Amino acid sequence: MTSVVIVSYNTCDKLRRSLTSVEPHHEVIVVDNASHDGSPEMVATEFPGVILIRNQTNVGFGPANNQGAAVATRKLVLYLNSDAYPFPGAIDLLASKFVDDQVVGAGPMLLNLDDSIQDSSAHQLTLWAVLCEQLYLEKLFRGNRLFSPYWNTRDLVAAGGDQRTAQVMGAALMCRIGQENFDERFFLYCEDTDLCRRLSRHGEIVYVSEAKVYHELGSSSSANRWKSVARYNRGKELYFSIHHGKLAMSACWLLDRLGALLRLVVWTVPTILTLFMVKRFRGQALLFLRVLVVNPLGPIRS
Repeated sequence: MTSVVIVSYNTCDKLRRSLTSVEPHHEVIVVDNASHDGSPEMVATEFPGVILIRNQTNVGFGPANNQGAAVATRKLVLYLNSDAYPFPGAIDLLASKFVDDQVVGAGPMLLNLDDSIQDSSAHQLTLWAVLCEQLYLEKLFRGNRLFSPYWNTRDLVAAGGDQRTAQVMGAALMCRIGQENFDERFFLYCEDTDLCRRLSRHGEIVYVSEAKVYHELGSSSSANRWKSVARYNRGKELYFSIHHGKLAMSACWLLDRLGALLRLVVWTVPTILTLFMVKRFRGQALLFLRVLVVNPLGPIRS
């Protein structure tokens, strides 16, 4: 009933675990974004039943997912990260929610590897949410609905059962084939926020807490974290440009730079106080300096 699309980029061992965790009655499609760690060779050798698409360049997360969905033959598609590992029965449980025609998207409870709950459901993205994120307010007042207005995962878990939400994370997002595709203007980050906003025009998105998936965060982007932060900022800015216009996009751009400047100051102070001896302090200061000065119009590719 379900096609599982997994985009791969240099996560060979995790991809192997992800593929092993998907039950054999599902159609599985791996789209490899020009990995150089042996990922496509591993898939071809160890999982011959998997449909493998090999890209010559890293085309981005959303475009690669669209490639996978284009060859899928089932009515439902689960977009699954290569570092996400569904529990037995989780995919079928998500699929069962689409018996209701009003359900257009569904996501599971994402768990860290230590079994703690990962933020994976959220309200719609707003400029107020960006401000609270960039000024550390959402961390300082975690759980406060005014200063932590974006994530709603723990509220939904506490409520139990299936809960309607504005969006679920693209690490494990199920929807109907052909209803909406990823916007290929997004390279990485916030493409799931955009997709859920468009899906919600057709019906309801549900967070299914009984379906569980382990997720290792940031596996494809940990080597160059400054690029991940910069891409995340770009994704937010593009989202506001598309859905709220240029003024909102400009406001988001300013808030993102304010946040980068604040973090640069926060990490530069201990760097100076320790006479540049602590590598972690130096690394974090350099990271946010790069984020602050990155070309606002140039590409941030792999």
